[in-house]
Amino acid sequence: MEKREILAEYACRCGGDWSLTALALKNHEAVCGTSVKEPYITIYDSVYPDSLRQLRFPPWVLFYRGNPALLKNPAVSIVGSRRPCDYGRRMAVLSAGILARRYTVVSGLARGIDGLVHRSVLSCGKTIGVIGSGHDFRYPEENAMLYREMEKEHLILSEYPHDTEVQRKHFPWRNRIIAALGQCTVVVQAGEKSGTMLTVNEALALSREVYCFPYRMDDPCGSGCNLLISQGAVMIRDRHDLEQIGRCRTVSVQQSLSSQPNLDILRNVSRTPLGNGGNE
Repeated sequence: MEKREILAEYACRCGGDWSLTALALKNHEAVCGTSVKEPYITIYDSVYPDSLRQLRFPPWVLFYRGNPALLKNPAVSIVGSRRPCDYGRRMAVLSAGILARRYTVVSGLARGIDGLVHRSVLSCGKTIGVIGSGHDFRYPEENAMLYREMEKEHLILSEYPHDTEVQRKHFPWRNRIIAALGQCTVVVQAGEKSGTMLTVNEALALSREVYCFPYRMDDPCGSGCNLLISQGAVMIRDRHDLEQIGRCRTVSVQQSLSSQPNLDILRNVSRTPLGNGGNE
């Protein structure tokens, strides 16, 4: 078997768990030689995005539905609350529509802002969704039609084999992939303690620019956005600011990227990957 096939078998055997897969690699565990039946990309493949290699824990395998060629396109990540206010909804649709003219738009296919972002792009651009379960589970159910649409001409990615059920710990862990795929991250709406803030932390760790919509000081729905702006995130004031996102970037995604898998991360196998807690 080729090393990519061995890695895919490990990932399936381990249920997509990063640390267990890394241990299987390190210990050269025996393989059954069973072919993985669903389409996938591994860290050994040339199509594997260089941006993901920058992660402390880059995904070993990405199981996908749709068009993997979209991974070659410049991308922006747009994230936000699962319980958006009216202002958040309007800004999600506006930002997705404008940014889709120049970028593939990445989000998490969750309830709320994520779903709005993906739907807004379907007719005017391309979008990538990163999910926290296997592809057999279309969560939340309200996005089932959206899943079907995106599987046709867009792209859905998961670290988890198709039959992996929805688990709460998977959602903050998948956020690192959302952050890494985008050249920058746009925060539409966030409270101070939310999964969205975990995505922002991952983006900052990768030296990605973070953009935020401002909120009234008495509006708790956007307190996280206001906090980020106070700490140096770029405030989006108007449509012009949206149109300028990514045009004058201070950090290049291509800087210091390796074209080969960074297998030094096996040294971290004994450490628990960050982000295995919190909520969606």
